[in-house]
Amino acid sequence: MYTVATRVAIDAAEEHALSVARAAIDTARGEMTHAVNSAMVEAYWTIGREIAETVGDRAEYGSHLITYLARNLITEYGKGFSEPNLRNMRQFYRAFPIRYTLSSELSWSHYQRIMRVDSPAAREFYVREAVTANWGVRELKRQIDTHLYERLLRTQEAEVLDGVADTERALTVLHDLGGIKDAETNTAMSPFKDPYVFEFADIPRNQHVLETDLESVLIDSLEEFLLELGRGFSFVKRQRRLSDDGENWCVDLVFYNYYLRRFVLFDLKTGKLDPRDVGQMDFYLSFFDDKYKLPEDEPSIGILLCSEKDKVVAKYSALARNENLRAAQYFTYLPTEEELAKVLRRNRAEFEERVSRELQGADANLSVLPDARLEEE
Repeated sequence: MYTVATRVAIDAAEEHALSVARAAIDTARGEMTHAVNSAMVEAYWTIGREIAETVGDRAEYGSHLITYLARNLITEYGKGFSEPNLRNMRQFYRAFPIRYTLSSELSWSHYQRIMRVDSPAAREFYVREAVTANWGVRELKRQIDTHLYERLLRTQEAEVLDGVADTERALTVLHDLGGIKDAETNTAMSPFKDPYVFEFADIPRNQHVLETDLESVLIDSLEEFLLELGRGFSFVKRQRRLSDDGENWCVDLVFYNYYLRRFVLFDLKTGKLDPRDVGQMDFYLSFFDDKYKLPEDEPSIGILLCSEKDKVVAKYSALARNENLRAAQYFTYLPTEEELAKVLRRNRAEFEERVSRELQGADANLSVLPDARLEEE
């Protein structure tokens, strides 16, 4: 007969053995699922290549071949090889014609989303970011639907040219800028975007909300908020108090970006951007860095999130002088392509005006800027 102590030890050993067995099985299943997904992506690419190369320019024969393949493959392998799915496989090959560019980390469901993106540079971006940030299919869909690539590209164009004061060099940079590369390290502002999209806030279009209510919604949906902010952000504090000599002020939201080694301060404005808002954030940045920034940290960044920007305020306030201070518009709903295009055109106009000033009045032909798909209208 076992003593109580012996029985407890045996029970603990059995539980440990069961835990190890479960972990081993779960790991094996995960690896098997990953291997199967990777193999199927390769198989679909091969089928798509065979259809595309066999058909060539013969469109009528393409329909006949797909019908023939679907009839036979469904009989042998099931409904996954229907005519629509075979057309998807052909589109998949056309979007990714080089096999070695495929990532084993992404599933067929990932690629079905990405291959419908028109721009090759944007497709490359979404593949890279989905792998690096470990996006699930839902996160990937959201980033594509909110046009993350176009929003980041317009921001990065401005930042890459920041400080370029030579006309010929500026035009070369603009001409070569075909996509987003190493978004977290190119420049101080490169991970940021304008506009931001907070459709997860579930606030009806045109409904006015208080700044405190918007702040609460963003914190309540912190996972989605961090996804929209991008890589490297960690939440620090809500309503961060700044105190000195009996005076107190509060920053709405404070984050830290470990790629940039910077604090990022957000102030929420549910109305049109006001010069006083800019002055307040400029003060917050100076105060925060003097009191709280560690010596190894880079200077903090302040972002005014507003429902509407003002080009006059942007031109004549500290926004035009302080490289660590910026304003960005936000949507609390998923904007239409027309709405997003309007904001991107406005941002582009502001950008071109700033570059023109930085080029010291030179007659720089900015028409070489790569056009986003949303700006074609």
